[in-house]
Amino acid sequence: MKHGPIILDIKGNSLDDGPGIRSVVFFKGCPLSCAWCHNPESKKPGPEISFERDECVGCDTCLSVCPERALSRNLPFVIDRTRCTLCGLCVENCPSGALAMVGKSMSVDDIAAVVVRDKPFYKNSGGGVTLSGGEPTLYMDFLSALLQRLKTEGVHTLIETCGLFDFTAFSEKIVPYTDAIYYDIKIHDPDVHQQFCGVKNDRILENFVKLSAIARQNSLELLPRTPLIPNMTATTENLTAIAGFLKNQGVHEARLLAYNPLWHDKNAKIGLPDSLRKDAAMRTWMTKEEVAACKAVFSAFGINT
Repeated sequence: MKHGPIILDIKGNSLDDGPGIRSVVFFKGCPLSCAWCHNPESKKPGPEISFERDECVGCDTCLSVCPERALSRNLPFVIDRTRCTLCGLCVENCPSGALAMVGKSMSVDDIAAVVVRDKPFYKNSGGGVTLSGGEPTLYMDFLSALLQRLKTEGVHTLIETCGLFDFTAFSEKIVPYTDAIYYDIKIHDPDVHQQFCGVKNDRILENFVKLSAIARQNSLELLPRTPLIPNMTATTENLTAIAGFLKNQGVHEARLLAYNPLWHDKNAKIGLPDSLRKDAAMRTWMTKEEVAACKAVFSAFGINT
C-alpha cells in the first residue's frame, strides 16, 4: 500500500493515553503552534534530524560527510537547518547515535503490522490503539483507512485531537470507525488562544458542540481535556470559562493534565529557540496543591476530573 504521512513514533505499553494497555501512534504535523508544545518534534509534517548533545563523542564524522556543510560546532544547535537537505548521511555515519532522523513514512499496513502484535495485551487489559500527534486529523483519508483496518482486527481505537478539523469530513470518515475521542480544549478566549496557540479557536469550540450532540446519541466516548500550563491555561479565568462551556454541553467528566516541563530539552534537539526556558514557572513541575486548585474550579461546575 502507498505510504502515507510521516509517523513520529509508535510507542507500546502506554498507560496514559486511554483505557488499558495501549499502543500510541504519533503523527507528525499540527495546525496549532502552542507555546508550550510537549511534543515540539511533531509540529512540522516532514522528517527532521535531531541532535542529542549529551550523546555526542566529538568525533566530527558528521561534519566531514555532510555534502552541504550544514553542521558546525559554532552553531547554537550544531545543524544549519536552512542548508540541510535531510540526506541522512550524518545520521548514518554517527557512531554514537547523537544524530537521529525524526519521523518516517509509513503505510496503513506498516502501522497495523506493528500494533496488532500487542493484541493480547489490549484484550487482557481493555486497551487498544491511540492515534495522536501532532494532529492525526490532518490526514483524514489515511486516518479513516487505518481506523477501518484496526476495526477489522477487533482493536479498540481512540483519537487524541486538538479539534481543528473539517467537521463534515470528520463525521463521515472518522466518527463511524473510532470508539473514543480525547478532545483538547486548551484556552476558551479566542484572542488568548491565538496568542499562545497561533490560531483562534472558533472552529475548535464549534466542532466540540457538534461532537457532543453525536456522543449523546450513540456510544461514542468524548472526553474533553485541558493541559494545565502556568500563566497560560491554568488560570482561574480560563478554567472557569472552559468549565462553563463544558457544562452548557452537558459534560460531566473532563481531564486536567498536570504540567510537565520536560519538553524544553526536546526543543534544543531539533533546533528550536526556547524563550520560555527562562521562566521559572515553566521549568517547574506543577504541585499537587496547584492541580487540586484547578480541579476545584471544574468541580464547582459539577464536572469530575
